[in-house]
Amino acid sequence: MHAVVAIKQVPDTTNVRIDPDTGTLIREGVPAIVNPYDVHALEMAVRLKERFGGQVTVLTMGPPKAAEALIECVEQGADRAILLSDRKFGGADTLATSYVLAGAIEAIRAEGPVDLLLFGKQAIDGDTAQVGPGVATRLGVPLITYAIEIEAFDPLARTAIVHRRTELGVEVLETALPALLTVEKEIAAIARAPLPNLVRAARYRPEVWDAAQPVAFDAAKLGIKGSPTVVGRAFTPAAKAPGEQIEVAALGLPAVIERALTRLEAAGVLAAGPPSAGGPGGGP
Repeated sequence: MHAVVAIKQVPDTTNVRIDPDTGTLIREGVPAIVNPYDVHALEMAVRLKERFGGQVTVLTMGPPKAAEALIECVEQGADRAILLSDRKFGGADTLATSYVLAGAIEAIRAEGPVDLLLFGKQAIDGDTAQVGPGVATRLGVPLITYAIEIEAFDPLARTAIVHRRTELGVEVLETALPALLTVEKEIAAIARAPLPNLVRAARYRPEVWDAAQPVAFDAAKLGIKGSPTVVGRAFTPAAKAPGEQIEVAALGLPAVIERALTRLEAAGVLAAGPPSAGGPGGGP
């Protein structure tokens, strides 16, 4: 069994600040973490490895600093870590990012079969939830989003049964392998990293792939050149002024109700004038 997990190093969103002049995120001095949904995806892959044997490969696209996130993944149980890092990748939107990740996964698949691709459902810095589906489309593999449970997994029969959350409830789907899953946190609770993994991670150095090796990427599809998405401006919304507070004890209940109705009518929430006889419908 071979599972490939894509992760992303993101700013700790509780500490994110916006540069008022450029409208971009201020990353300097902001702690970086592994995207939380991706951590649960990796945990699921490790559990499958423990049950069926095999290996877990983790990869990410980012600056050299992102190697720290990959080492954390080795602590959690990943066997191999690949960092896709090149200035030509910089400024990529989800389209360009999915192109690079899909190309890297194709290179991994050329080395040997891959049974499962796991992504977090979205990254907490962008919240687009587009990269996983984009990679699945480029690779031509089945896609299951918002996965919360793998009920059955059979690498020999090349099938899996997966539960996914929807707005109407939970769907249970059977899929052929390889498939790509974007997962919710419920997919697997995070386990404490065992000591052997910590020792191995302390000595581990991720592989670094650039824009030329081992994949010959098309430069026109990388980074800003390959990104049709343009962000006009990013900013922190101004705090809203608090609403009017009226003391019932000071004015009396009838006066307070009258003032509240007047404010609602002025805002266009209520029609002016008394209600028609028989209630809103005008009937008996």
